[in-house]
Amino acid sequence: GDPKTQKTEALIRAMGRFIQSLNGEYRTGEDVGTTLDDMEVLYQETEHVITLPEYCGGAGNIGPATALGVQQAMKACAQEVWGSDSLKGRTIALQGLGAVGWPALEGLVKEGATVIVADIDTAKVERARRELGVAAAPPAEIHAQPCDIYGPYALGAVINDRTIPELRCRIVCGSANNQLAEERHGTLLEERGILYAPDYIANAGGTIFDTDRMQKGGFNRERAWRNVARIRDRMTELIAMSKREKVPIWLAADRLAEQRLQMARHLRMI
Repeated sequence: GDPKTQKTEALIRAMGRFIQSLNGEYRTGEDVGTTLDDMEVLYQETEHVITLPEYCGGAGNIGPATALGVQQAMKACAQEVWGSDSLKGRTIALQGLGAVGWPALEGLVKEGATVIVADIDTAKVERARRELGVAAAPPAEIHAQPCDIYGPYALGAVINDRTIPELRCRIVCGSANNQLAEERHGTLLEERGILYAPDYIANAGGTIFDTDRMQKGGFNRERAWRNVARIRDRMTELIAMSKREKVPIWLAADRLAEQRLQMARHLRMI
């Protein structure tokens, strides 16, 4: 449904009670269509909430942390493709100017990138053009812009049978969840010579930042930012693993995640 017209406190609370019934098997957090205020309401029904306002013990707005993590992943990809991690002078087609897309835009412009933006909210696009001097493209055409990097920062499944032949980039890297409509689309990207940064590697910054509060001594902002920046190292490691094992990078990401989970299970058993 439309969160602007159909979201109510009663529905949010009902969702919270359902999440609580799963006994920790599932945790939720702020995403498209929700706000930190919504997370505060959820928190009244379940403790299994990742993103919370600072006055509730959380880290507050995690959008900038997610944006920084994606930018670090971009830099790792740039190093692999062009031999330099600098994004200065690179053209980036950025799709979505929401809670992550906007701080991402600011960070990329600050680094000297040339950014083309798109969003279904024309007011956001006009603000970006006015305040940051960027160019804009229609939302349905942003993926097909001639660019160095295509950054999906909105909804998922944007890498699919229709869009892949139209891509004119060397790297796909953004914050949107589930960017590949199907896993095979990751393989198709590789066959076209396009380096893909798996979404759950690139966009982990917000979760890393927020869950720092679970460490001993509570939330440490400086430590949290340092750990977000390490996404670049993870992406570099992933690229090397993909080349070493001769598998598509999406599959290497799945294997890396499985290895980390197995390691965590082993540590719990010690």
